[in-house]
Amino acid sequence: MADKGDHGPKHAATLRRWIDATAPGHGFDAAGVVHAEGHDDLAPRLQAFLTYGHHGTMDWMAAAAERRASPTALWPEARSIIMLAVNYGPETDPLDALALRDRGTLSVYARNRDYHDVIKGRLKTMAAQLLSHARKLGLDGDVKVFVDTAPVMEKPLAHKAGLGWQGKHTNLVSRDFGSWLFLGSIFTTLEIATDASEVDHCGSCRACLDVCPTDAFPAPYRLDARRCISYLTIEHDGPIAEPLRRAMGNRVYGCDDCLAVCPWNKFAKQATEMKLATKPGCEASGSVPLAVHLTEDDAAFRARFAGSPVKRIGWARFLRNCLIAAGNSHDTHLKSAVAAHLEAKDTTLRETAQWAMAELSQPAP
Repeated sequence: MADKGDHGPKHAATLRRWIDATAPGHGFDAAGVVHAEGHDDLAPRLQAFLTYGHHGTMDWMAAAAERRASPTALWPEARSIIMLAVNYGPETDPLDALALRDRGTLSVYARNRDYHDVIKGRLKTMAAQLLSHARKLGLDGDVKVFVDTAPVMEKPLAHKAGLGWQGKHTNLVSRDFGSWLFLGSIFTTLEIATDASEVDHCGSCRACLDVCPTDAFPAPYRLDARRCISYLTIEHDGPIAEPLRRAMGNRVYGCDDCLAVCPWNKFAKQATEMKLATKPGCEASGSVPLAVHLTEDDAAFRARFAGSPVKRIGWARFLRNCLIAAGNSHDTHLKSAVAAHLEAKDTTLRETAQWAMAELSQPAP
């Protein structure tokens, strides 16, 4: 029987092969392993992001900066990190929906069941099986699983684990799946053979930088969240600066522009996982007509987006986004739905409705 402290260096390669053999059965499309230690490069990159104020009002990033920049600060006993990815490639080009001005467009990932719930369950099951397999080898170990909500820098770790590279838009890019990957991780005290990091294949391409409607990239590989439509529609509370509103178009939850134009998407595969497949009725735009969203109350919003990541931003923030989309539509048929919010108690909604009504009263640009 193994000693309590034996984490099994001689079995590192065996465990790595087990991961490759097991991950597909749990719905993971890619897997890689990286050491938990030796990530001194993460702290300077994160600190620069925070120093520039590019995190906006996401104060939780600064509050957990030390743990976020070092996996072993988050869990000192960790020896290996298993990075796992799930493909969520869309059926059609997400940019096509931007032309449907009377509809609110949701980011591709938000048209599905909340991926946090789906992936975390898979991670827990696989992690439990990993420990069971390790015990058969005479190894003692422990695990922790994380999906996005913990202070873990998933994208740099996935890069180091060989799943892809961080493109100029700062998101992970895969040669097999393009820009459409959900990430999750299993931290473990077991020692597992690691993978080589992926090479950056962006070259001279800057398609993702040039397509951004709000110029949210001050330089390649740098994102200013304060100008990012995903941040503005999801993380940012309160009014959105007027100069950015027209650039938002009909995007009411997130933005896929920089992901969708990546040339590596030509190798991407459409997601086949039923739990992550686009819901019926969302094929065209990921939503329903703005006229419907603008007339729904909080209860209807919660019912519509039950089990969806959209629900977490709340009805008022989502309505704010829909009002901006209505103003940008220049569809005068939406005037009555917008007018219903001109005297809203919420000052942000009231001001946004007034702006939208003024836009609807102007000739379309």
